[in-house]
Amino acid sequence: MIPLAEMAVQVLTTTDARAKTALGRAHAASWRAARAAGTAPAIGHCPPPAQPARPAKPELLPPREVPRRRPGSALGRIALLHAVAHIELNAVDLHWDIIARFTDQPMPQGFYDDWVQAADDEAKHFNLLADCLEALGSHYGAMPAHAFMWQAAEDTAGDLLGRLAVVPMVLEARGLDVTPGMIELFRNAGEAQAIAALQTIYREEVTHVAYGSKWFNWLCGRSGDDPKEVFHTLVRRYFHGTLKPPFNEEKRAEAGIPPDFYWPLTEQT
Repeated sequence: MIPLAEMAVQVLTTTDARAKTALGRAHAASWRAARAAGTAPAIGHCPPPAQPARPAKPELLPPREVPRRRPGSALGRIALLHAVAHIELNAVDLHWDIIARFTDQPMPQGFYDDWVQAADDEAKHFNLLADCLEALGSHYGAMPAHAFMWQAAEDTAGDLLGRLAVVPMVLEARGLDVTPGMIELFRNAGEAQAIAALQTIYREEVTHVAYGSKWFNWLCGRSGDDPKEVFHTLVRRYFHGTLKPPFNEEKRAEAGIPPDFYWPLTEQT
């Protein structure tokens, strides 16, 4: 069995979206099987690429240039599914990247267990949404998208605490805020396949945010720092803008993020 970091880089350097997710899911299954058998596969060291391989489509535009469509229309709902599928594919790469990029820092085996599971979940989420798009006569890559999420990876490439603060605890936590409204939108349109996919994503994203919170707090505890103060400092350093309410306080609390972490970040400093 090759080291986990090499598995991660294989996923990151796979171009086709369906092939990327299939390889990631296969590697995740191999990792879990080995762990269940009582073995401890090597983590290894394998530098990840600065940017993951991506298909030629969708075209990546600056966020402000991505066309906006009314979500109440059929085309608008397809555009929304496409946007979420793009986020999920980015999340696949982000979670494999955190595995490979920070192997110079000693972390418990459970850290890798969590991010392998998160990457596997994100691959499943992408496939669910890609299936929805195809059922509606479209496909992933049919519309432009943006690279905003990967910018967060580049900004935090040398800072594990910064990565945990910005990616799971800010960007993925935002998904907890907005997904209930998306589910309601598709419920009103009677689109059962999309509802089921989004409900799965909503349920499992709570766990991913919780992974971020757990390991962020663990690292702060190891260094004797106040997690709240460190979180505020890192989000202000790496996140471009302020956090915007409304917040899903119930799900954020379930994921281990209390209100005094995020409410102060709604204001400019």
